[in-house]
Amino acid sequence: MENLVKMLLGFEKVIVMENTRAVVLENGQVSRILKPGLYWLRRKDTDVESHSLSRAEFVSSYERALVMERPDLATDHLTLIETGEDEVAVVLRDGRIHDVMGPQMRAVLWTDAGAWTVERIDVSETLDVDARMATRLARAGQTARVATFEVPEAHVGLMSLEGAFDRVLEAGTHRFWAVARKIDVKLVDLRRRVHDVVGQEILTKDRVTIRVNLAADFRVADPVKAVTMVKDFEEALHRALQFAFRKTLGALTLDALLAEKVSVDAEAAALVRSQMAEIGLEVGEIALKDVILPGEMRDILNKVVAAQKEAEANVIRRREETNATRSLLNTAKVMAENPVMLRLKELEALEGIAAKVDTLTIHNGTDGLMKDLVRLRD
Repeated sequence: MENLVKMLLGFEKVIVMENTRAVVLENGQVSRILKPGLYWLRRKDTDVESHSLSRAEFVSSYERALVMERPDLATDHLTLIETGEDEVAVVLRDGRIHDVMGPQMRAVLWTDAGAWTVERIDVSETLDVDARMATRLARAGQTARVATFEVPEAHVGLMSLEGAFDRVLEAGTHRFWAVARKIDVKLVDLRRRVHDVVGQEILTKDRVTIRVNLAADFRVADPVKAVTMVKDFEEALHRALQFAFRKTLGALTLDALLAEKVSVDAEAAALVRSQMAEIGLEVGEIALKDVILPGEMRDILNKVVAAQKEAEANVIRRREETNATRSLLNTAKVMAENPVMLRLKELEALEGIAAKVDTLTIHNGTDGLMKDLVRLRD
């Protein structure tokens, strides 16, 4: 009966569930906030805006008016969190990270949605996120406001803030609050490596166009200089090698270049090392790997080398023939002065003849044969 009377008087029954809050507006103004329970509200000129506490944030077009016009209601039902210009706020709900707020942000939360606490971090001095906080944020899945940079082994990272160099990061994982200023990290490899200059064309002093291949091993000794003094330090090394070898090799004839590679490398290397040391690079060995000649010049050089080798071979043959003739002359002198030696030589000759025929007939015996040979000799 009572409910019927209320309905006849223009009231409407409103039930607010346990996990719900309701904002009541009467005549367009916020009048109260309803907690769980049964309520009778006038149907005329009354609006009810329902909010589920499963969404902790109070999101309403009446939020500003509620805070300004009804601070008593806001204090009883809402938790207001604001951050300063250089401040990060880690909002915890029942001891667990709920949200991370950047500088100059504002959040309105339902007080009954949880036990709210706030950890405030000053980022005016440093943007570093300590390891413990980084672990907590990762577990809560709240890493949107954290910038993570991995610096591999044998590398360093050059960190800049808003385009200005800040510091050098060693190998490892580094995390920063990405809330106030733009952070960039440029990786620099500190390992020794080789840079190649392939197909560099050079005009020698005697106007022969050749192509050379160069190789230089280097490492970054001062990463700050290497990155800040030139746009690309490897490109700077490439051009230094080109210019140094072009100048050095261009002052030589082709024959001198092919004959004195070692001195050419040393001269060019000294120039390159001094230039690269100014931008933080340590250059080691520089090698002139290949000298590539034009096709016609290569054929000519091959013919010259072939002629030289043929001449050397002829000299060797003449020398051997002279030595052989001199040896025969010495042998003849020995035989002329020693008949026994001559007889032994004759027997060797006879032995050689006998080895090449099937039958050998001796008419006067060995003694007569030898006498006849001696007589022929006389």
